[in-house]
Amino acid sequence: MAISAPTVLDLPPGPRQPRYAQALQWVMRPQEFVVRQRERFGDVFTLEFIDGLPLVVLSDPEDIRTVFTGSAEVMHAGEANKLLEPVLGSRSILLLDEAEHLRHRRLLLPPFHGERMLRYEQIMAEAARRELATWQEGETIEMLPRMQAITLEVIMRAVFGIEDGLEMERLRVLLRTMLQQTTDMRQMALSLILGPDSERLQQRLDEVLRPVDEELYRVISGHRAAANLEEREDILSMLLLARDEDGEAMTDEELRDELMTLLLAGHETTASSLSWAFEQLTHQPQTLERLTEELRDGGDEPYAEAVIRETMRLRPVLPIVIRLLKEPITVGQGRFRLPAGTRVAPAIILVHLRDDIYPDPYQFRPERFIETAPGTYTWIPFGGGMRRCIGSAFAQFEMRAVLRAVLTNFDLEAAGGPERITRRSLTIVPDHGGRVRLLRRVKPAGSEATGKGAQAP
Repeated sequence: MAISAPTVLDLPPGPRQPRYAQALQWVMRPQEFVVRQRERFGDVFTLEFIDGLPLVVLSDPEDIRTVFTGSAEVMHAGEANKLLEPVLGSRSILLLDEAEHLRHRRLLLPPFHGERMLRYEQIMAEAARRELATWQEGETIEMLPRMQAITLEVIMRAVFGIEDGLEMERLRVLLRTMLQQTTDMRQMALSLILGPDSERLQQRLDEVLRPVDEELYRVISGHRAAANLEEREDILSMLLLARDEDGEAMTDEELRDELMTLLLAGHETTASSLSWAFEQLTHQPQTLERLTEELRDGGDEPYAEAVIRETMRLRPVLPIVIRLLKEPITVGQGRFRLPAGTRVAPAIILVHLRDDIYPDPYQFRPERFIETAPGTYTWIPFGGGMRRCIGSAFAQFEMRAVLRAVLTNFDLEAAGGPERITRRSLTIVPDHGGRVRLLRRVKPAGSEATGKGAQAP
């Protein structure tokens, strides 16, 4: 369904540059672009991209509270995310609103309950151990593709429930090809030029997605037929057994769309956050040393948690979240009444850089989270309210496991200067992939990599 423009003009000011110029800056230098607009226009401003529809950017925590606590009938995230439908499918939780969104959320949440994370720890440990066994002392590596290899295996095993080596390799090849195509910046630029409804774009996507879809439906069918379905602990098996309030199960189409959503939301984003964590840590030797000592001690890991939070504050992989207003709301301390049809965007990338909340906001300082818990409307890497990412606990648990694996096995140092933010489709990543140098292997390649407190034999 096409999104119609607001019926009245009562929008905050914004840049008067042509739409293509604004879109290009947003794609190429997202942080610098929106920081400049906030310096010029304040905490609320309007951008306009190629589709001609206004996007009102918010960075005041009170405005973000208004959006995150707003009624699901008023704040439509699914409708605002329709651009993702060609890849995710129409039944993805990211593209649903109101009652349908709530139904899917209730079905998806139980497998991601915090206590279940322990069941996935061994999977994360094994995925990290296999990757680390390929690393060599003295070499310089880009962390982003290495982290993608780990998080993709975790998704295939913990979410898709695939254990067979041949089946895993077949799906791995298909998924990597699909991910390369859908996250390619040339593809994104082409989408901006041709528009999301372009038949040419859809044809290219169909060619990439068709074999992936066939494989996913085959995996779903195999799980349905499994005699031990109720004993399995992978997320797909739990979703197959889940029932809504009316006793209805998820259809194959719904399962396919949610598997694709969990893949893109749980693989790309976590790998990007991990690559940023290592990029930041290796440029802060004292911080890296403190974290390494904590992880090698094998006890509680409060500093690791603080490092994860600070990484996601300073380098959130998604710069904004978007809602489409179905009714007017007031923002900007009452100065603007935004009409129905307006897209509003709580700016994660801006609220995390507020110096009234985070002193020296551009500095990587995990200590700021040691004694102060993240604010509900001031630390929002996973969004907020009823649309907060259901995999947030899973992602942070996995980040902690991988940090532990790497830093209990290797001493690291920076391999170059600090890296700039660049785009990988919707996510922001280090422009050189998070390069680090592997100084020394601490434990043998075959020893346990991620077990808490594990020691070399």
